[in-house]
Amino acid sequence: LGCVHFSFLLPSVKHKAPQIPVLRSKNAQETNIPFPAVTFGPTDGRGPEGMDRRNHGAHGGGKIRIGVCVMEKKVSCSPMEQILERLHAFGEFEIIIFGDKVILEDPIESWPLCDCLIAFYSAGYPLEKAEKYAVLRRPFLVNELDPQYLLHDRSKVYEHLKLFGVPVPTYAVVRREHPNQELNYFIEQDDFIEIHGKRFCKPFVEKPIDGDDHNIMIYYPSYAGGGMKELFRKVGNRSSEFYPEVRKVRRDGSYIYEEFMPTGGTDVKVYTIGPGYAHAEARKSPVVDGVVMRNSDGKEVRYPVLLTPTEKQIARNVCQAFRQAVCGFDLLRCDLGEARSYVCDVNGWSFVKSSYKYYDDAACILRKMFLDEKAPHIYTIPAHLPWRISEPAQPSDAVRNREQGTVGIPTQSEELRCVIAVIRHGDRTPKQKVKLKITQEKLLKLMLKYNGGKAHAEAKLKSALQLQDLLDATRILVPRARSGRESDSDAEVEHAEKLRQVRAVLEEGGHFSGIYRKVQLKPSNWAHIPKSSGEGEEEVPSEALMILKYGGVLTHAGRKQV
Repeated sequence: LGCVHFSFLLPSVKHKAPQIPVLRSKNAQETNIPFPAVTFGPTDGRGPEGMDRRNHGAHGGGKIRIGVCVMEKKVSCSPMEQILERLHAFGEFEIIIFGDKVILEDPIESWPLCDCLIAFYSAGYPLEKAEKYAVLRRPFLVNELDPQYLLHDRSKVYEHLKLFGVPVPTYAVVRREHPNQELNYFIEQDDFIEIHGKRFCKPFVEKPIDGDDHNIMIYYPSYAGGGMKELFRKVGNRSSEFYPEVRKVRRDGSYIYEEFMPTGGTDVKVYTIGPGYAHAEARKSPVVDGVVMRNSDGKEVRYPVLLTPTEKQIARNVCQAFRQAVCGFDLLRCDLGEARSYVCDVNGWSFVKSSYKYYDDAACILRKMFLDEKAPHIYTIPAHLPWRISEPAQPSDAVRNREQGTVGIPTQSEELRCVIAVIRHGDRTPKQKVKLKITQEKLLKLMLKYNGGKAHAEAKLKSALQLQDLLDATRILVPRARSGRESDSDAEVEHAEKLRQVRAVLEEGGHFSGIYRKVQLKPSNWAHIPKSSGEGEEEVPSEALMILKYGGVLTHAGRKQV
């Protein structure tokens, strides 16, 4: 069998940035933002005449005024410039940049008037002042201001997500009023911590409560060598560092502790524009080795991913929960028995970088938001995107090349999007299978750990962490299952041999790599036991079928064939 990947050389769409006649406040400082400074005229009031002109939109000679009340550093970033340029190109909007001096120094009564407001928090931004302006002038808000306070506290973010049914990792909160404060509900041992009776075994994650503090720690168990890995915002080509001597958690402040979720070495970033649109990208996780993968332009390598229907609903819920139309958040795709996705961070206003398709989508969706709110009677779908076509439609380069028989000849307008690869499978060892019934409590608990605690659900163990747990349990059980004693029946001897075979297969190679080992645990018998609360009974598995599949490894000849 062969595996074939298809892709194409597609023409790269290059957009020439139009010059936007952006209005500025009279008191706005001159900056290097590439917008000309224009002062407000006397007809910029919000009186009946102005409202009438505005409601007629571009068709009535007036334009909807979009206020951009954010720090200039954010206005001048490439994604914001690209999207504002596209909004202006529609011809229906007037873009008003407030500027840092106006935002930080001027009273809100003298701030520019606008119909729609883009405002979001960043370092040094007076969020409370922007709130008062919104109450005073009542513009349409792309992102609501009050919920942005929640984003500064990770514990409140998690509480809010749970309130709206968004899955988050299992977590607990430790709050300290001063450094090194002793807490009677917090216990730390070598390989676990307990918070209010909830135990977190290493590896676990430690995050500051402060949402603006990005120094996150992961603590590893002693059986894996111990130590701590610090994750931080990219510094050069580094995003994490490992400290083998650090074993104790931080005690200098308030933290969230959560279970470590294995994700296969990737992080997923999701960007919404309203509840009906979500763009997702994957990147190499800083947990892997801390080395940032960059392309030839020096930018971090990211690639688009498709969201599942469940993940799309999660994106919708996050957008609506925080009332942030433009919102970025982090998604963990985890496979612990069953594939699930969890939200581990919400960032608020975030844009995708270096994606013209995303900029086009963002401008079109924001345009619809503004017109729906301020001029619903004039909303029409444009026949074409004005920043792409300023003259009668012409055949694309791809069409012309096809007609002229020059498909495949590289030009400056082409870029490599993917590679076509045909991979032949070489000779491999036979795939094999071991089946045995298990009744040992340690193995049954392991099954419940990875099937979500469901008595009738099966668990599939594939990841290194899952298989290591199984190997640890098997090593404990095998010495107890010695064969050769006179009292042992044939069935007991066979069971002991199969357990030894499972251990041998899992220990092969010294580490878990590749895709040639996986285990299924299927419950087959159940028992009823009293609930821990003492009220009634609950059903728990008393016997399960373990199926170990292995083999399919390249032979020496196979390595040469591929």
